[in-house]
Amino acid sequence: MSGTALPLRRLGDLAVPAIGFGAMTITQVAGYDIDRGRRAVHAALDAGVRLFDTADVYGPAGAGDGINELALMDALRSWPGPADDIIVATKGGHLRFPETDTWWTNGSYEHLRRACTASIRRLGLDPIPLYHHHRPDPQLPYAESMSALRALYDEGLIARIGISNVDIERIDTARSILGDALVSVQNEYSPGARGAEKEIRACEERGLAFLSWGPFGGMRQAKSLGAGGSPFAEIARSRGVSIHQVALAWQLHRSPVVIPIPGASRPESVLDSVAAASLALTADELALLDTPDETGA
Repeated sequence: MSGTALPLRRLGDLAVPAIGFGAMTITQVAGYDIDRGRRAVHAALDAGVRLFDTADVYGPAGAGDGINELALMDALRSWPGPADDIIVATKGGHLRFPETDTWWTNGSYEHLRRACTASIRRLGLDPIPLYHHHRPDPQLPYAESMSALRALYDEGLIARIGISNVDIERIDTARSILGDALVSVQNEYSPGARGAEKEIRACEERGLAFLSWGPFGGMRQAKSLGAGGSPFAEIARSRGVSIHQVALAWQLHRSPVVIPIPGASRPESVLDSVAAASLALTADELALLDTPDETGA
């Protein structure tokens, strides 16, 4: 990767820096600041981040599809550096109704193909470098949605496939249909939400990357605790770094397949996250962090 000192991790046939960028936060609230979001993306690129995660349904309530995809691509294209190693990941399979801001799923081939081709138009990327199925559709057999993704891959619309919000059974269903086209699993994982430990181990065994979304989940409560509270807060104070850096460094130590994708809307937040890649935690610190405390952090 050009211009980066970040450690690399595998994403299928690619080697990408170990910290990604969750773009959802740059457009998620009404009145979002386009210029600030652009600066955050540019700061990430300057710092060596090359994996950017978006979705067709990300954006403020009632704004319609594609807001985040368009904002992300505007920021990426306005960066003056080389773009040949940038990987954009987007998602399909979620529905968001603007009138009520309610969410639903549609994992059918018809919907996924419409969503995928719409994302191609907005992103200006054909094929899409990495396309995630956003969430299982409870109305369809999971294998049906995976077969739909396989068809999109075979049509040349997507270069690599990921799945999101899944358990081990669904990971194996996806692998049986997608084969080597499947490169990643994206689940929630943070100090306060550790339910994906089994899926991380499954990714290790199956050669898949694990993209952790919401990697700071539960951290507000932990950040407010004083001495004797959260071990994340204690270590952050002793090291003179943010609790967010400790949370990301802990994830990177948990497994070589984990690639956190923290969100950020300010350049300062981006730089703080990237610094986690060089924060080497000791064995004693890791032992302390690996055991959840009563706060869940």
